[in-house]
Amino acid sequence: MTALAPVTPNAPAAADPSDDVLDAIEDLVAALAANAQRIEETIRRADAIRRERAAGRSYRQIETAWGEPVIVELARQNLAELSKAASRLRRAEVHALYAEGMTMEQIAVLFGVTRQRVSALLRARPADR
Repeated sequence: MTALAPVTPNAPAAADPSDDVLDAIEDLVAALAANAQRIEETIRRADAIRRERAAGRSYRQIETAWGEPVIVELARQNLAELSKAASRLRRAEVHALYAEGMTMEQIAVLFGVTRQRVSALLRARPADR
């Protein structure tokens, strides 16, 4: 792996009140907290489904008794929310690192992506949700 060259910051060290990276981190933490709740619900439902199946009930009976959302939908929601929050954080970090003087190549190495991907991320607004 290529080592990153030291970067001299172009931006002030003080936190910007409109810091897109910190805002994106807050969104990520909120998504993780919501995911934790959905994971707990998924585990409860999985345990209940195993008990219901052991009692001889059909999946149709089990799933219609629970109502929405089914386990697979809880998992989909977790993935979607985490992906959305992580993408926003990645865009914000790329913008911040570039503004602080890192090259697209350095950022690409740091993130494990191509320079072209970094360029695309820089074209997107960091606060896009």
